[in-house]
Amino acid sequence: MATALSEEELDNEDYYSLLNVRREASSEELKAAYRRLCMLYHPDKHRDPELKSQAERLFNLVHQAYEVLSDPQTRAIYDIYGKRGLEMEGWEVVERRRTPAEIREEFERLQREREERRLQQRTNPKGTISVGVDATDLFDRYDEEYEDVSGSSFPQIEINKMHISQSIEAPLTATDTAILSGSLSTQNGNGGGSINFALRRVTSAKGWGELEFGAGDLQGPLFGLKLFRNLTPRCFVTTNCALQFSSRGIRPGLTTVLARNLDKNTVGYLQWRWGIQSAMNTSIVRDTKTSHFTVALQLGIPHSFALISYQHKFQDDDQTRVKGSLKAGFFGTVVEYGAERKISRHSVLGAAVSIGVPQGVSLKVKLNRASQTYFFPIHLTDQLLPSAVFYATVGPLVVYFAMHRLIIKPYLRAQKEKELEKQRESAATDVLQKKQEAESAVRLMQESVRRIIEAEESRMGLIIVNAWYGKFVNDKSRKSEKVKVIDVTVPLQCLVKDSKLILTEASKAGLPGFYDPCVGEEKNLKVLYQFRGVLHQVMVLDSEALRIPKQSHRIDTDG
Repeated sequence: MATALSEEELDNEDYYSLLNVRREASSEELKAAYRRLCMLYHPDKHRDPELKSQAERLFNLVHQAYEVLSDPQTRAIYDIYGKRGLEMEGWEVVERRRTPAEIREEFERLQREREERRLQQRTNPKGTISVGVDATDLFDRYDEEYEDVSGSSFPQIEINKMHISQSIEAPLTATDTAILSGSLSTQNGNGGGSINFALRRVTSAKGWGELEFGAGDLQGPLFGLKLFRNLTPRCFVTTNCALQFSSRGIRPGLTTVLARNLDKNTVGYLQWRWGIQSAMNTSIVRDTKTSHFTVALQLGIPHSFALISYQHKFQDDDQTRVKGSLKAGFFGTVVEYGAERKISRHSVLGAAVSIGVPQGVSLKVKLNRASQTYFFPIHLTDQLLPSAVFYATVGPLVVYFAMHRLIIKPYLRAQKEKELEKQRESAATDVLQKKQEAESAVRLMQESVRRIIEAEESRMGLIIVNAWYGKFVNDKSRKSEKVKVIDVTVPLQCLVKDSKLILTEASKAGLPGFYDPCVGEEKNLKVLYQFRGVLHQVMVLDSEALRIPKQSHRIDTDG
């Protein structure tokens, strides 16, 4: 028999797809699938030297797949490590005599160690840049008789405040982490900065503690202690003690938060703050797959307020969220509404309109890019002007849709095409090899398919008339895109048994006689078949399971 397959061939095969079985398949299912493919590919059944060589190659691949999946230990290793794991000489990682459960446990331990090593090299940078814009001159202009400045006919838009903060983390051990952070702020020409250093230690699975030291030119030295503790599986407490040194003396502060999970989606908080801006706050936060709801009440000095906030999450690819909130207290009343949307893989853009008394109208634009946040609060007017509310609402929508259509969408399309081109180039050799193997498998299937069709015709059974696999373009707006499909009529007919065809939830590219005609693109399987003399048709996604025949696939010939 042929020699063992190369490492490259092993890496390019999915044993479950090759045998057309579920990943949870029993030993009986594996054995039945193996016997069927052995009958199809057995070299002794082919006299032509070329076909015999091709059959020997495919038979050896099927045999190796069954050999791995039929043994509980090697199957567990394959499920965890993949095909490369099977090639480890001497099994330095996991002993072969261990049970599947022990193998999985050992793998999880090694994975945790790798994660710890990865954390040692990770700084987890986080940053915020906030730029405040004063655009009140657009709406709150002085009368012309008071305007004596040259060029004052043009609105004056100014940057009146800025804030920049950055932090990095440095894991020292598996339980200790050092955190360095700093910030710079300026407003109306006056500003300052601060720097903080914190050391956090995880004391147990239930809690951690953190020591913080800070200094700045606006405030004196700062010393703080923060503690976190899980009291019960559903309840935790956080305490933060701080001593702020200044020219007016030492200003102590204490903040305690008690939280409890009311159900799997709802958390209740009780907060008590003493010292700087003393207050008591209670809030309930409910976060589900489609919504986020917050209600809060605070009594304190100088601010007391009630807050209701609701956010609706749309289940789309862009993760669109629409939110609104109402906040009322001694300071006045603020209504805020807005939306945010994912514009790329790592970027989320959001905008909100804030309307309040006596604050006026503001537009807040925020961009989250990975771990960096860019925030632009634009103050439009100190009054409640309908024109300011209108432009603050409509303006960002017009700008967003124009940017999305003219810049973002073309950019993402170009990026996707570039990634697909890279995938095609890297997989070109593999696709050619798979195509040759698929064509060889189809030639080997011809005699078996002829017998299967004769048997199915004799009992008015299942006949595959035509079958195509690949990229279909049905949308008229995508006519320019090229259809990329291959004929898989013979391979599917070969899988018919007792007038039934069953395909598992896996990519069809791994089935005997199949290959991927469009790497990296969305694929479908379209089948036109005949059962009991009646035509049927069905189209399924690449990884979707398929069972035929079905009454719902029947083509209505009356129309």
